[in-house]
Amino acid sequence: LACPALTCWISAGCPGPLGGPVAACGMSRLLGGTLERVCKAVLLLCLLHFLVAVILYFDVYAQHLAFFSRFSARGPAHALHPAASSSSSSNCSRPNTTASSSGLPEVPSALPGPTAPMLPPCPDSPPGLVGRLLIEFTSPMPLERVQRENPGVLMGGRYTPPDCTPAQTVAVIIPFRHREHHLRYWLHYLHPILRRQRLRYGVYVINQHGEDTFNRAKLLNVGFLEALKEDAAYDCFIFSDVDLVPMDDRNLYRCGDQPRHFAIAMDKFGFRLPYAGYFGGVSGLSKAQFLRINGFPNEYWGWGGEDDDIFNRISLTGMKISRPDIRIGRYRMIKHDRDKHNEPNPQRFTKIQNTKLTMKRDGIGSVRYQVLEVSRQPLFTNITVDIGRPPSWPPRG
Repeated sequence: LACPALTCWISAGCPGPLGGPVAACGMSRLLGGTLERVCKAVLLLCLLHFLVAVILYFDVYAQHLAFFSRFSARGPAHALHPAASSSSSSNCSRPNTTASSSGLPEVPSALPGPTAPMLPPCPDSPPGLVGRLLIEFTSPMPLERVQRENPGVLMGGRYTPPDCTPAQTVAVIIPFRHREHHLRYWLHYLHPILRRQRLRYGVYVINQHGEDTFNRAKLLNVGFLEALKEDAAYDCFIFSDVDLVPMDDRNLYRCGDQPRHFAIAMDKFGFRLPYAGYFGGVSGLSKAQFLRINGFPNEYWGWGGEDDDIFNRISLTGMKISRPDIRIGRYRMIKHDRDKHNEPNPQRFTKIQNTKLTMKRDGIGSVRYQVLEVSRQPLFTNITVDIGRPPSWPPRG
């Protein structure tokens, strides 16, 4: 017998007298059979891998095709952020009726489109917070720079986190008149802070028209009502003076079970609470809490008193003030002279003593004003209003 050349490693290939070549040929046949089975297994795995790759490819292709079909059908601005298409003008007066940006009624789609992926809830303690911040007001601060620093903020000062779903929708209300310099610094510092806090928010500057006596609390009432006209989803309202900037981004601009006082340690007070009932500077109330106290008083014309009246309203309705840790609730104030037509209110002390008698008739239900202009800027919404004039003060003495 001749041994096959491919299966036998003995060059002679014929059985010898001692049986060595025969054993070698058997061993080589065994190894050849094993190698053949290994090759078949490897080939089978390669085919399986190829089939899985083909299935995954067509699955991903189908998802991309559905996404781009939806994107081209709805338009890029609406697909990325529906709120961005709600306003076609950056400077307009508020219309009396609600209509679509095209002026035509919207026709609902016959078939529902693909639903957007569900985002996880935003964490209670946002991971990107910095902590203590260095705040200074000496560097020039043009609005163009602030806009470049906040590319994710939409027209009108609206922002929504792209990676999570916030529990609240926050309206930040700023009473305003002739403070453009302060407003630029406020926007420069607060937009990055609010974004790091993972808030869904909008910024509203309520500008008092004319040169009559300033009325901070009435402007805040106006801001509450006008923000809800813009978006009925607002359920948390932060009321902030334009010259106050927090020194720690862990001071979260959210609403809780009780009204919140944020600015508890200003530099002008030596970073201490000036007195136990102080509720000025920056505060926050949920929509339900604000309505429970009938909003803020409208009759405090001039400087002082309205924040103490608000504190009384909160106490009289059985609520308590919550505050952050004093090391976190620190604020810098932009130094400035007293505004013209914002002189101290000579009747503020008498009014504070009568909060219990006046809070039911004087508040959000009795505020009267006229909206003159709504201007949606890249970083905020400016609402100019006529809130009337103060009554004539009775002669003193």
